Amino acid sequence: MELRQLEYFVAVAHERSFTLAARRLHVVQSAVSAAIAALERDLKVTLFERSAQRVVLTEAGTALLPEALAVMDAVQGARDVVDELRTGLRGSVRVGLLPGLGLIDLPAAAGEFRRRHQNVELQLRVEPEGSAGVIVGLRNGDIDVGFLGIAPGSAPSDLTTWELLRVPQVLAVPAGHRLERRRSVTVPDLADEAFVDFPPGFGTRTLIDQKFEATGIQRRVVVEALGIENGVQFVTHGVGLGILPEYAVAGIDGIRAVPIVDESFQWSLYMATLKKRKPTAALRALLALVSRHLKQPPGTELGQDVDQQN
Repeated sequence: MELRQLEYFVAVAHERSFTLAARRLHVVQSAVSAAIAALERDLKVTLFERSAQRVVLTEAGTALLPEALAVMDAVQGARDVVDELRTGLRGSVRVGLLPGLGLIDLPAAAGEFRRRHQNVELQLRVEPEGSAGVIVGLRNGDIDVGFLGIAPGSAPSDLTTWELLRVPQVLAVPAGHRLERRRSVTVPDLADEAFVDFPPGFGTRTLIDQKFEATGIQRRVVVEALGIENGVQFVTHGVGLGILPEYAVAGIDGIRAVPIVDESFQWSLYMATLKKRKPTAALRALLALVSRHLKQPPGTELGQDVDQQN
């Protein structure tokens, strides 16, 4: 097994294409195909299912990918040590974002990072499927680090997480609704209501669905919003109720925030990496920077220091 073979394997896994992998690596496609074939002979397994329409990882390929990424990270780490002494940080950091993430001043954080580390390529992309999409991206090696909005302590065991904030949620009630003047509500109070929420896969959607299912209530979601701000707009116009961060509805005309008796309706904002991948020097620099750009709006609690791993 050669390092070059692992590099080509990771490229094909990321691109889902031998042609695109070759283009990314600046080599001819036959070189990529030969390297993968040699690796498969060495390991005595098939790593990719190939057809005219697609290239997908087999079970063996899926198992190998995080190990290959860890090897590549170790090699990059060795380069980082030398490069940092000679010319400063180099490399790239790919970040998976949540739609409508408003708890961090990302433009300011990205700008400061670029000024400090001009030789590091910072790539930011929104994962349309929310936290579930971020987790898939981490496991596939498509991103190096991602944000998760999930229930406290519920991160998958194969991830290393840094808790940034804990965010309490409230019931967002449009003006004129029967619950507008309630001092608080319980889950059973909401049994027959229509809701605005995020699509399945979003961490907060999963958390809320589980709370209702535990009470034996089948919740009715009539709108799947594109982000927190979009959800607030639908609630304002009376389309449904929302269970949203307190900071997002504070002071909004046409919405009253009603406390939910169950205090476990809160979620944590995490940064996460794949546990088998050792963070590069560039990634560690980004992790340290993010904590200084938390907006920490009213109604949030600061979580663990970003240097403390779970």
